[in-house]
Amino acid sequence: MHYENDENYFRGYEWWLMKEAKKRNPNITLIALPWAFPGWVGHGKNWPYDYPDITAAYVVNWVLGAKQYHDLDIQYIGIWNERSYNTKYIKLLRYTLDKSGLERVRIIASDNLWEPIAMSLLLDPELSRAVDVIGAHYPGTITVTDALKTQKKLWSSEDYSTFNDEVGGGCWARILNQNYVNGQMTATISWNLVASYYEDLPFGRDGLMTAEEPWSGNYVVESPIWITAHTTQFTQPGWTYLQTVGHLEQGGSYVALTDGKGNFTIVIETMTHDHSVCVRPPLSPFNVTSQNATFQLKGSLASIKDFQVWRSQFNFKTKKPSFFEKLAPLKVLNGSFTLHLAEDEVYTLTTITTGNKGSYPDPPPSAPFPKVYKDSFDVLNPPFSEAPDFADQTGVFEYYVNLTDPGPHVFTLRQVVTQRPVTWVADADQTISVIGDYQWQDLTITCDVFMETIKSGGVFIAARVDKGGGSVRSAKGVFFWVFADGTYKVTNDLAGQTVLAEGLSGTQAYGWYTLSLTVKGQYASGLLNGYPLWKNAVVLTPKNGWAAIGTHSYELAQFDNFAVIAEQ
Repeated sequence: MHYENDENYFRGYEWWLMKEAKKRNPNITLIALPWAFPGWVGHGKNWPYDYPDITAAYVVNWVLGAKQYHDLDIQYIGIWNERSYNTKYIKLLRYTLDKSGLERVRIIASDNLWEPIAMSLLLDPELSRAVDVIGAHYPGTITVTDALKTQKKLWSSEDYSTFNDEVGGGCWARILNQNYVNGQMTATISWNLVASYYEDLPFGRDGLMTAEEPWSGNYVVESPIWITAHTTQFTQPGWTYLQTVGHLEQGGSYVALTDGKGNFTIVIETMTHDHSVCVRPPLSPFNVTSQNATFQLKGSLASIKDFQVWRSQFNFKTKKPSFFEKLAPLKVLNGSFTLHLAEDEVYTLTTITTGNKGSYPDPPPSAPFPKVYKDSFDVLNPPFSEAPDFADQTGVFEYYVNLTDPGPHVFTLRQVVTQRPVTWVADADQTISVIGDYQWQDLTITCDVFMETIKSGGVFIAARVDKGGGSVRSAKGVFFWVFADGTYKVTNDLAGQTVLAEGLSGTQAYGWYTLSLTVKGQYASGLLNGYPLWKNAVVLTPKNGWAAIGTHSYELAQFDNFAVIAEQ
């Protein structure tokens, strides 16, 4: 809902992603967490709790739309990512869900630290009735006494966020076990799922695998995928952790789970400190050395005669890892067995016989972003609401059908957010979408632009844009702006503080203009409708970065016939 009177359940990629996940595992759990809210939810304030009924209705509408339009059951809903919670809002959200026939949807709070939410739940029985799960972000495998006292499910509801090389795989192996062993957490959620965004944005390659080149189709199945399989192929949500789990004598950890119907799985990890460091929080020193570990099965488990065995060895010394390898079954004698465990290994021992190391075709080779690129946005029924390869950093750029246009600009890309969102990061006052190769230096960008705000409107095209994500406010580059008051500006930054050139352009709202920006070495020049408007502006830094389009404020504006020719 970009606007209060607007509902559209076909925006973005998330609906597609959830449906694709369901195709592969119909029983997968779907969890949603608001990261930001549209500006109208806050009625002009950067705060979602002053009008809690509006915020609750916005969230519940989304859950209802997921079911109505996509047959997706959202099972858990969060409050606000890594920001304050509000007890009145949480209770109202519970009430609104129940009133809408969504009693099955559970609330997780507060996707931040263990406190103060744990203490709030202990002091407020009504709040405790509303919340099913306490979710903490990056808990470092530990919890707090108050959280345990609530007797709620405890989740690490965002974790990992680590570069997905082998050390990242080691981080994931360690926390998947130790979040339960040390902190009683029965779920660990990776941020993020797949690294499918430009690698030079913040948190580059912090996904379980990498698929960051839609233009080439290349993808890389990284080690965290196989580490995940050690747990997820042999357990399911609803299984129970045994209490007799813990640390091995010479370092490492083991967990054991059962479905209560005779199926049983043990996961063991012996990750060393330096090979399992996560990006946060800091990891205290510990030692792991190779060891023999003897396990004794008792009670109903004593009847188990053998285990299926799956092993991953990181082999940091030889740099020849072997992941998720099926070994010969392990015989159990009188309920006892001994394993030799080397450093940096993961074992799964299980009664489940359906384990399978999936295969996939060789991905297409990696390739740089094409040096010659164009998009006319002429798509009759686009599969997604946003154009490929553009990465919106602030604002939203959507395909638009311009029915009032006589012809050349019927299909365009339009910036549609008209109010600064209620967001928890320091958002820029401008909107910007980046595209291309971060290593680009010398290039020409051309784009048709159309402002829809009289007098105060403004749009830009840009080269060598050096920052995005949470750092986008301080992005530098070469920005060529035209404004609806008939002026232009060339600035060295998105904020528009460092002016390299300025003057009259004759531009106004509701007319199409073609902008062209050429940057070569330390010089930049610009054309308006094919005629030189300014030239030889001196650009010392940045030396490289993305191409971009955007607007001067949160305002409607259209872009068409975007093209880049890059020299390097």
